[in-house]
Amino acid sequence: MAFPAGFGWGAATAAYQVEGGWDADGKGPCAWDTFTHQGGERVFKNQTGDVACSSYTLWEEDLKCIKQLGLTHYRFSLSWSRLLPDGTTGFINQKAIQVDKVNLQVYCAWSLLDNFEWNNGYSSRFGLFHVDFEDPDRPRVPYTSAKEYAKVIRNNGLEEKP
Repeated sequence: MAFPAGFGWGAATAAYQVEGGWDADGKGPCAWDTFTHQGGERVFKNQTGDVACSSYTLWEEDLKCIKQLGLTHYRFSLSWSRLLPDGTTGFINQKAIQVDKVNLQVYCAWSLLDNFEWNNGYSSRFGLFHVDFEDPDRPRVPYTSAKEYAKVIRNNGLEEKP
């Protein structure tokens, strides 16, 4: 099966799961920050998204991953509470806008491959790249799925010729 001309391969992120920097550069708390910071038995192992994959500070590493996959599209998710710290348009966090230098729009998307993994039981081993959460530098190492996805992208969905 061939994909139509102009078809582009891409990936997406979800802010809370990858962003980190939970209170950096004027970001206000989001609903998930408030919920997980309460801790208790409703929060698995009292985990929070305070650091997550640290994509907020390690975005250059993420760009390397995008290039390594050969993606033509990438949908980056930024927390609304980073843009609107008090939850209103009365105060717009200029630091968030100055850093990105883009017009920001809201969207919801998630990785197709993550959906397959969630269907088989969500775990900390999801996604295309392993992030070592024990290492403060949060290095990214491609899983076999990332290498296979890169092959699919290179061949525009066609079976790779031997």
